[in-house]
Amino acid sequence: MKKLLYLAVLLLALPAGAAAQGTLEPLETDFRTRTSLALEYAVAPGLDLEMKYELRTQDNLSRIDRHQAGLALTYKFNEWLKGGVGYTFFYRQTSSAWEPRHRADAHLTFSHRFGDWNLALREMLRLTHRADEFNRFQSVRNSLMLKSRLKLAYKGWYAFEPYAFVELRNTLNDPSFSATWNPTAMAYSDYQFLGYRSVYVNRVRGSLGAEWSLSPRHALDLYVLVDYNRERDIDANKAGTKLKSFTWRQSLVPALGIGYIFSF
Repeated sequence: MKKLLYLAVLLLALPAGAAAQGTLEPLETDFRTRTSLALEYAVAPGLDLEMKYELRTQDNLSRIDRHQAGLALTYKFNEWLKGGVGYTFFYRQTSSAWEPRHRADAHLTFSHRFGDWNLALREMLRLTHRADEFNRFQSVRNSLMLKSRLKLAYKGWYAFEPYAFVELRNTLNDPSFSATWNPTAMAYSDYQFLGYRSVYVNRVRGSLGAEWSLSPRHALDLYVLVDYNRERDIDANKAGTKLKSFTWRQSLVPALGIGYIFSF
């Protein structure tokens, strides 16, 4: 587990070395929580529908981060492969206002059972649409990401299933540019917008948790998450003619989560 996290952090650091200039900001920390309610319905053998609402806090529990609600459909093809699609709407609170987001995703999960252990690799492609106004030279309206998660679960106990996972999140279409840094003037020149083609790992996530089956229909998911984020912060004018600053923002965000699941 520690070796995987160490490798992931190294991979996350690679884009900073490849980028032209850029300043690394000090590490920020924030403690958060997640609370969710999920309803699971077996539509047909191997086909499941999930409806879920989640509330998240931020700024050390002092304010709400987001409300989100979604639908997901999952089909189990065989013992080692399942796939699914989902849609989520969330209302996110930024420093200035509440902003809506639309999100669609598709995933495939490959799993292998050995004894009481289950190892699963999930690859998820996720598209997030911004409905608010923004500077297109600083961010993209339809953000495309690939999330790769490796999860190990112990299934030797009847009602209690502990698990751990490591996940990498790759952004696939961030704004790209070229510019020249002048250390004397402490400013950028020759700025040129190159489209949305910047690809890099922008988050490493680790988690420990357990699913607790209270009865055949009722269950709890208890977990702790730790996110290390490293993302590009581009400050360009709205005309796309000048780059004011380019920094790498990094944060370490632990979170406690509890989810209630009702199956029918």
